[in-house]
Amino acid sequence: MAQDRLPPGQYIPRDHSAVHYGPVPRFRPHRWDLRVYGATEDPAGYRWTWEGFGELPRTEVVADFHCVTRFTIPEVRWRGVSSAALVEAAPPAAEATHVMLWAEYGYSANVRMDDFLRDGVLLATHREGEELAPEHGFPIRMVVPHLYGWKSVKWLRAIEYLTSDRRGFWEERGYHNLADPWSEQRYSYQEDPGDGPPLI
Repeated sequence: MAQDRLPPGQYIPRDHSAVHYGPVPRFRPHRWDLRVYGATEDPAGYRWTWEGFGELPRTEVVADFHCVTRFTIPEVRWRGVSSAALVEAAPPAAEATHVMLWAEYGYSANVRMDDFLRDGVLLATHREGEELAPEHGFPIRMVVPHLYGWKSVKWLRAIEYLTSDRRGFWEERGYHNLADPWSEQRYSYQEDPGDGPPLI
């Protein structure tokens, strides 16, 4: 990968280990589900068991992965359910503008609906042809390749459609609300007016 293809401030590491907050959760397929709720077209929301999620259409994406800690992993091959396919199966209400991605243990990250629906965004189950390793988010993680990696939530359990923006876990703790690596949107002090809701 040529250096000029890297976002500013990024480098390609010789090796890397998984980066995550908190413990790696244990997967219990008989108890696992994925919920879509909030500003949904159907007020009851949507829900898939692990078996049901396996019936959704699959796609493959190859994309660079940019971590806010400054490393980039080039051309990662992911497989999973595209966000567009998920939204087709679980339509948002017309007034939905943002999405909150919820993981195990209450971890969360917010993205704009336009970012969520961008080409290449998917709910990944496989990486480089293999099931995700537990430390990489098994059984499902978000992949939002055009944003910094903390938006690619591991151990995804729920998607909440929002009618206004709300900061997620790291966004409340000083990370930039938008997270565009090409603009080096790393920290909240770099935000311009309108980039996100006020920090409390």
